[in-house]
Amino acid sequence: MMINAAGQLLLRGKSRGVRPMFSSGLADLFFSSSASSSKRLEGKVAVITGAVSGIGEATAKEFVRNGAKVIIADIQDDLGCAVAGELGPDAASYTHCDVTVEKDVAAAVDLAVARHGRLDVVYSNAGIAGAAPPATLATLDLDDYDHVMAVNARSMVACLKHAARVMAPRRAGCILCTASTTALIGDLAAPAYSMSKAAVVGMVRTVARQLARDGVRVNAISPHAIPTPMAIRSISETFPAATAEEVRRILTKDMHELEGASLEVEDIARAAVFLASDEAKFVTGHNLVVDGGFTVGKDLLRNPPEST
Repeated sequence: MMINAAGQLLLRGKSRGVRPMFSSGLADLFFSSSASSSKRLEGKVAVITGAVSGIGEATAKEFVRNGAKVIIADIQDDLGCAVAGELGPDAASYTHCDVTVEKDVAAAVDLAVARHGRLDVVYSNAGIAGAAPPATLATLDLDDYDHVMAVNARSMVACLKHAARVMAPRRAGCILCTASTTALIGDLAAPAYSMSKAAVVGMVRTVARQLARDGVRVNAISPHAIPTPMAIRSISETFPAATAEEVRRILTKDMHELEGASLEVEDIARAAVFLASDEAKFVTGHNLVVDGGFTVGKDLLRNPPEST
């Protein structure tokens, strides 16, 4: 979730006349669920944390659509049971999992193995936005910081640890972690959130080489702003005078660069399918940025002189 501390500059309407050229080819192969008639995750078993809404729910559905069996791990029991029920008992199971509790993460991993006899993918996706950005760094709430780091960063270490525990002996598997474009550009969001997501990218790079020797791939996915419930709530708190329509416009247009397309949770789900599939068998230690070019560059001047 991106909020600009200095960044109301980004929250503006834009009009561009040039459309990007890269709209097919590799992008279609990687991200389109219709790129192949075959199910790209056929026979695979996955655990997905934070899977009852937003990116996690979309990914669970896309994994099942591509042939995977999914363990939905979350703390929202009613929603979790509903999502699993929608996907069907043969395809999905729900388990209560507080990702800040290591034994819960371990239990979700063990459930996958007990129920399906294997574990191929762990997608560590659960996360929170935390408090609104403080007015100054001096007013940063360290209790909030600790909570955000526990959910967004420490929990991913637990997922890496217990996924590796099961996957390394089999010398096969894929671990995915949700990072963010806030890990790449400073001052896009509250410090605690940005720091936690930067830690995620660092974790992936730290363990990827070691686990590669065990045949396990580890990658991050960095989405840009998407109108998930968490993002909508955070933007609404940051701009309390904004209407629901204005909040959605901020998340779908004002904070984006790529014209002619909107980033949706399904785009991240399809990126996860690619990274979890055998098509990405030689991709590890990578941070797949799905941001429509947002992090490529920024305007040189905030207020350029007018042309004469």
